[in-house]
Amino acid sequence: MSNSDHTPSSNFLQQIISEDVAAGHNDGQVRTRFPPEPNGYLHIGHAKSICLNFGLAKQFGGVCNLRFDDTNPEKEEQEYIDAIKRDVRWLGFEWDGEVKFASSYFDQFHAWALHLIREGVAYVCDLSAEEASEYRGWATKPGKESPYRNRGVDENLDLFERMRKGEFDEGTCVLRAKIDMTSPNMNMRDPILYRIRKENHHQTGDKWCIYPSYDFAHGQEDAIEGVTHSICTLEFQDHRPLYEWFLEHLPVPNTPRQYEFARLNLNYTVTSKRKLKRLVDENVVDGWSDPRLPTISGMRRRGYSSAALRNFCEMVGTSRAGGVVDMGMLEFAIREDLNENAPRAMCVLHPLRVVVTNFAEGVVEHMSAPIHPSRVELGERKLPFTRELYIDRADFSEDTTLSRKKFKRLVAGEYVRLRSAYVVRADEVIRGDDGEISELRVSLVPGTVGESPPEGIRPRGVIHWVSATHSKPAKVRLYNRLFNHEAPDNDDDDLMMHFNKKSLVTLDNCWVEPSVAEAESEAVFQFEREGYFCIDNVESSKDDLVINKTIGLKDTRERKGGM
Repeated sequence: MSNSDHTPSSNFLQQIISEDVAAGHNDGQVRTRFPPEPNGYLHIGHAKSICLNFGLAKQFGGVCNLRFDDTNPEKEEQEYIDAIKRDVRWLGFEWDGEVKFASSYFDQFHAWALHLIREGVAYVCDLSAEEASEYRGWATKPGKESPYRNRGVDENLDLFERMRKGEFDEGTCVLRAKIDMTSPNMNMRDPILYRIRKENHHQTGDKWCIYPSYDFAHGQEDAIEGVTHSICTLEFQDHRPLYEWFLEHLPVPNTPRQYEFARLNLNYTVTSKRKLKRLVDENVVDGWSDPRLPTISGMRRRGYSSAALRNFCEMVGTSRAGGVVDMGMLEFAIREDLNENAPRAMCVLHPLRVVVTNFAEGVVEHMSAPIHPSRVELGERKLPFTRELYIDRADFSEDTTLSRKKFKRLVAGEYVRLRSAYVVRADEVIRGDDGEISELRVSLVPGTVGESPPEGIRPRGVIHWVSATHSKPAKVRLYNRLFNHEAPDNDDDDLMMHFNKKSLVTLDNCWVEPSVAEAESEAVFQFEREGYFCIDNVESSKDDLVINKTIGLKDTRERKGGM
């Protein structure tokens, strides 16, 4: 793809790749990669990385690999691999060729470790973890050389082979690169290349009991796969000299370049896989796909669309400067997408039974309402109108002193319009044994479907409703932000101190119009006057409808840290 074939660069990575392509570097080819470790589910920060890596490859006519950096068998599982592949595809991207694994290159990594030993720049070190930490020094204090640093090549080859055969216990020794213990960059102070891990690997089984470190594997994976632009987040910036040191000291087939960008951080949540895993393991949330989590599977279950997430990542932009993105920006992207695309429907969350006294029992009249008010091509939906209805309890008041400006709903003795149906008047309140209102009796004004009411009848407003006999029962989950604190993991407090105990409220007695019950899993609706809601993709079924609230109609900031 020539430099003239794409739009002007809008971020520094596009500019770098554009210049490389124009200069003919890598024969003008572009290959990126998305390299997650399969030790958890992907989150919103990964979504940005996915969009960036796959998006850049597409923009410049290149390809992107999906590669699992599976060098730590203790924390990695097949479940995470499957979930990551599913999330990448759901976001709208497809990787080049087969899925790749670091473990596929273990034989090559081992051979390259032997190469470094033979070249005299790697050695087996017997320091304990505590001793190694002391020898490493601090950022303001240089380290000191291990007493095992000057072992001979033959001794190191023998010890490394015994490590491979499993003769030593975990933690007994490691293989280190011999670089510079006085370097101001801590990553260059004789980093670990191999550790003993007597764990079964999800790809290689029990073939290996030594595993390469991420730093040793990462750059070599890029080189093997012919990656041209290795794009990482800023925390890997200090690792780049080590990345380049390995490429310089090994007979790799290609020499990729690493570039860093600022990772995506959101307030009112956490994007550390370690902390997310804690929430899952301690059953604070309902697994990795809990709709309160910023995981891609959780956001999908909540009703966020892949297009909205891609748009959000584009809105955030790509730069070298780090920072925290306000949750309101994500909410804006979600709301903007759903307002344009979500079909409309009606749902009563807090039902109050209504009897229309002048409508015949057993009769069903089908009202028509648009599926979407501004997309006429979607057509209309039918709403069964019957003698018995449900309205929301909050839409009725016995207080006749309420002004029309403050309460545009139904008041005793006054009129209101039922959405896409009749104007009705509240005539009588029926109470149960507990004194609470159990039923409301109303009378409809004939000829008011789609028509203005007769002179003298002034409805206060418009409210939603469903048929009590033709609507479908549903369990509705109302979600708020998981934490009340803007930065729940940015101080010395325990994360759980800021947990929002009202982050999930479940309503068991809700009623939806028939079109919702007939919808497929993950379908999202705008429930008129209530917000956007999604058919749960885990627990919902035709016989047991479970619906998740996606987001409100607008950002009212009606609750601290709420969504």
